[in-house]
Amino acid sequence: MQQYWVVGGEYRDANFTVPLEGREEWIGPFGSYHQAKAEWARLAWSTVDDAQTRYRIESMDQDQAPPCTD
Repeated sequence: MQQYWVVGGEYRDANFTVPLEGREEWIGPFGSYHQAKAEWARLAWSTVDDAQTRYRIESMDQDQAPPCTD
């Protein structure tokens, strides 16, 4: 079963590669893409004037191990 997460936050610059706090926020999980998109929209619109804040939707299959980030 797919789970959806809203991932992001404030980044050091507009390249969106290095989070300002050293880690990205992971909000969720959500049971459907529609629910995740509603939360993404809420967060995106609440930070629309901040050029260094960005959010995206990630999906993962809860029956599989998460990808290794090492």
